[in-house]
Amino acid sequence: MRTLDKDGRLLCELQGKIFESSAAMYGTSSAVFVRRYMNSEYAARMDSPGALDRPTDAHEAFEALNDEYGTSSYGSVTFSSDELFWMGYVYRLWAYVYEMSSRSVYRLCNVSELHSLYYAYHTLDPLNAVSRIMETKGLSVTEAQRLEAGVQLLRKIRSQRIN
Repeated sequence: MRTLDKDGRLLCELQGKIFESSAAMYGTSSAVFVRRYMNSEYAARMDSPGALDRPTDAHEAFEALNDEYGTSSYGSVTFSSDELFWMGYVYRLWAYVYEMSSRSVYRLCNVSELHSLYYAYHTLDPLNAVSRIMETKGLSVTEAQRLEAGVQLLRKIRSQRIN
């Protein structure tokens, strides 16, 4: 677990703005956008050290998602921009502070779960909100870190089998 420093806050803010912009600028429903984003190569780049060294914006994120998944107009339910900003911020904070991949965080708390918690938790400090979500899921910091370490080890084993 690491502390939320200036770089972490900037990444949270950037991802929050990308999510917020998706309400007006991305062609799918909010749930589809969030699922695509959290499982994308773009989110994986945001997980890596030095993500702030390369300037980025919402348009670049949307282009990367369209390149990876193709364009779509699936779904019609769009969350409010406030809800989306909060969700983007919380997901990035969770990944950054607990040193987990976006994919792993999404597996722990998918878009419908996080959206259902918005009204209960959006006034809390985001770090406190993540702690409470983990607590309700019965996850401690060490368990979350073990899960992430296991995922990374499994990926390493799989890549060695392929090569």
